[in-house]
Amino acid sequence: MAEMTLETIGTDQLDAARRSSNGRASTTLHSGARLRQTLMALTTGTRLDEHQSPGDATLMCLRGKVTLHAGERSVVVAEGTLVDIPPQRHDLVADEDSIVILTVGLG
Repeated sequence: MAEMTLETIGTDQLDAARRSSNGRASTTLHSGARLRQTLMALTTGTRLDEHQSPGDATLMCLRGKVTLHAGERSVVVAEGTLVDIPPQRHDLVADEDSIVILTVGLG
């Protein structure tokens, strides 16, 4: 069992995102047979282009604010908020410098 401080990891990734030409950085927190967790840092205005949902998934915002778009629906995910990711094509935009955790169930 590895112990992690999410604040430190998130700050390091946000610093890397600010240096990156695409405005994002990520690291895998956990990758197991049934669950994967990825911490992503996105600078203001960075968009993860539309993609298919990987199955059961949630998004938690640790810092900042992002907007999740799925079809005609948009959900603002503010700091401290956890949302289900709908099982359809979606994209994600950072409304401000943000750190999020994506959790995906691996059927």
